[in-house]
Amino acid sequence: MIVIVALDNHNGMMFNHRRQSKDRALRQRIMDIASASCLWMNAFSYRQFTEDPIDCKVQVDEDFLEKAGKKDYCFVEDQHLGAYEDRIDQLIVCRWNRDYPADFSLDLTLNTGKWTRIFTEDIPGSSHEEITLEVYGGEVH
Repeated sequence: MIVIVALDNHNGMMFNHRRQSKDRALRQRIMDIASASCLWMNAFSYRQFTEDPIDCKVQVDEDFLEKAGKKDYCFVEDQHLGAYEDRIDQLIVCRWNRDYPADFSLDLTLNTGKWTRIFTEDIPGSSHEEITLEVYGGEVH
């Protein structure tokens, strides 16, 4: 599966049981990325996607990380990924380029071992001047 996460500069995902940030332009980009497949998420994440027209096939399920297929996309905001690391083929990080007081962080180690950054792109956001997309590929077997 291909996992999409939004992280701050220190790999934080949430603060006080809330997402750190949300961005209309980033939501559209995520839907564009997943347009040829399926975008899985839980109900917490889906709430922000209902603010705009949905341009891709979305599946909402609390067990989405268990149910997503190999080529499916999963948008993850409030779940640890360590238990699913062997099933993740690619990780797309949407970097806010900010320091937030996170109390829930990504539990994967980037740029060491399994995960190597293979692509990066800066995109304009609606709430953030610039959001950096980082694509990480798994180790070559």
